[in-house]
Amino acid sequence: MATERAAAADTLRTVRPAVRVGRASAVLRPVALVTVIGLAALLFGLFALDIAVGEFRIPVGRVLDVLGGGGTRAQRFVIMDSRLPRALTAVVVGAALGLAGAVTQSILHNPLASPDLLGITSGASVGAVAVLVGLGGAGTGTAAALGVSGAALAGGLLTAVLIYLLAWGRTASGDAGVMGFRLVLIGIGVNAALLSVVSWLLTRATLNDAAHAQQWLTGSLNMADCSSLIPASIGLGVALLVTAGSARTLAALRFGTDTTRILGVRIQTQQAILLAAAVCCAALATAAVGPLGFVGLAAPQIARRLLRTPGEPIIASTLVGAIAVVGADLLARTASPVSLPVGVVTAAVGGPFLLYLLVRTNRKATL
Repeated sequence: MATERAAAADTLRTVRPAVRVGRASAVLRPVALVTVIGLAALLFGLFALDIAVGEFRIPVGRVLDVLGGGGTRAQRFVIMDSRLPRALTAVVVGAALGLAGAVTQSILHNPLASPDLLGITSGASVGAVAVLVGLGGAGTGTAAALGVSGAALAGGLLTAVLIYLLAWGRTASGDAGVMGFRLVLIGIGVNAALLSVVSWLLTRATLNDAAHAQQWLTGSLNMADCSSLIPASIGLGVALLVTAGSARTLAALRFGTDTTRILGVRIQTQQAILLAAAVCCAALATAAVGPLGFVGLAAPQIARRLLRTPGEPIIASTLVGAIAVVGADLLARTASPVSLPVGVVTAAVGGPFLLYLLVRTNRKATL
């Protein structure tokens, strides 16, 4: 009897406490909460440091003072007009890519499912480059009215629809639907084809247009301003609202098909809605600064390991993505005498991480 009581007491101690506010309730996870707060604090510190670093260095304390409304006129001009849009763009783009990666990986149950590997980023690049090089009158026609952001969004959405349709088939249970592993393989093939289309577009462009497009394709924050920040912010906000409203559905989709259906979730409909939100988020982020490789791939996996959760955490992945891009921007501007595009840094760090995931996945498959 004493042993049973001790076991029951241990079970009660392992149950996480719940927090209730009216009809809403949530499970309190202290470790995860502290980790998220720590990530937010780290992001704010890197954000302030990113603003402080430049040709004219400003102390971090002075940066915080200017952001609070103080400082001289010269300091306010340098920080508010010159450096703040760049730093904000890095935060928004990184957060958008981290969120998009977390959603796609959660739905498809595959750590390799990210917007850049699935071809979404390449589809957005095709649309944006077509506008940048003005192919076939694109610089003066409908595409010009849409702008780079609209063309990138259209390219990303069309690519996502194509991949989704090609991945449609019979699942293991015999039902019609999208198979995650098939979608990843088709996405990799479509990605390769779209990269060839981008190269073809560059060969048809003038020298000046090709140079401009090539600079954009490296993923650079040098031209970041409010005009590119606003569409990316809107895409991130909409995606956050959709994922917040579908939090329970997203958690259910992480289970197997049979369990998800028993819970009353319309699998294909909810998958389509969440994937559309992720695609819009990633496409508008790509339009803002160009393609940044491996951020959407690595951020959810890093966040998952930090919080030790069974699935990819949305908020933590968003914060890790923002930290990755802001940190890469700092490293790109300080690691060498010449300022590097931030996309070069993310690719250099993300490539080895992809190899690590491939090796880890292969080892799990052979066990």
